[in-house]
Amino acid sequence: MEIFNLEIALRNFGPLLTGLMLTVELTLVVIALSLVFALLVALGGMSRFAPLRWLVNAYVEAIRGTPLLLQLIYVYYVLPEIGIRLDSFTAGVIALTLNYSAYLSEVYRGGIQAIARGQHDAAAALGMTRMLAMRRIILPQAIRIVIPTLGNYFIGLFKDTALCSVVSIQEVVFTAQILAARNFQYFTLYTVVGFMYFAVSFPAARFVAYLERVTKSGYRRRRS
Repeated sequence: MEIFNLEIALRNFGPLLTGLMLTVELTLVVIALSLVFALLVALGGMSRFAPLRWLVNAYVEAIRGTPLLLQLIYVYYVLPEIGIRLDSFTAGVIALTLNYSAYLSEVYRGGIQAIARGQHDAAAALGMTRMLAMRRIILPQAIRIVIPTLGNYFIGLFKDTALCSVVSIQEVVFTAQILAARNFQYFTLYTVVGFMYFAVSFPAARFVAYLERVTKSGYRRRRS
């Protein structure tokens, strides 16, 4: 009995590739949204306004304390019970964005706190407001510091989109499930899916490693 059926792999490559494209699209949408929302969350968590800090910290802890799979199920299956009905793609985007924004906000916060206190003092001496100093001086440096970490999270996000199959988003894993149920070629189809994930995530990981080396090298040059 043939374990890997090349004919089945080739015949179903087109639908799987279409599913992979939807996976990439979902990943890119969530990256764009979470980059912005996570920054707002990070700034809120560092606010001098205590109620805002408490609210932000409660959100971050709630997200970090529950599994992503449960969050997906909650957004897609539970919210309709209170009248909020979302299509599967939108539900996936919202759940993933809320999840990754909580984690990325901590990355941003770490980057901001890594900037020397003297930078804040110098900005204040120049008459800059706290927010102006954050926008023009602190954030540009902090973002350069956290780029490699953000990249690693986004690779994880690309792989986590597979969980969206539980809310019927027709990404590559969901597509493989449907195709395998028709012809029972589970080994062949899921092996192809595995190679597809690897073909995207491995070069991305190498690129992130390169960015990390460049970032560290630039930081050492500035310190010397």
